[in-house]
Amino acid sequence: MVPAIEAHSAAMRNAALKGFATATDLADAHEVVGKAVAHCIDAECDLADCSLETLKTFHPGIEQDVYQVLTLEGSIAARDHIGGTAPNQVRAAIAVAQTKLNR
Repeated sequence: MVPAIEAHSAAMRNAALKGFATATDLADAHEVVGKAVAHCIDAECDLADCSLETLKTFHPGIEQDVYQVLTLEGSIAARDHIGGTAPNQVRAAIAVAQTKLNR
C-alpha cells in the first residue's frame, strides 16, 4: 500500500495552510515564556537579570541577542510596525492624529 501512495505536495501545502497549523508554535513559545517568568518570580529577579545559561534552560534556541529586547527601551523599539510602540511609529501616529485634528 505505501509504495502506491502518491503525494501531491501542492495540495498538502494548501491543506496545511488552512486552520491553525502554526498555533502549536505559539503555544510552545507561550510555555517557554511562562516557565521563564515563573522562574523569575521564584528567584525574585527580572528576565534581563537571568544569565544566558539560565535562559537556555527554558529553550536552547535563546541566544545573546535576547537581551536586546529584555530592556524597556528594547521592548518598545522591537514593536516597529504600524500601531507599534517604537518611537518612529508613535511619532507617525501623532502626525496622523494632528493632521486629522487640523482639518
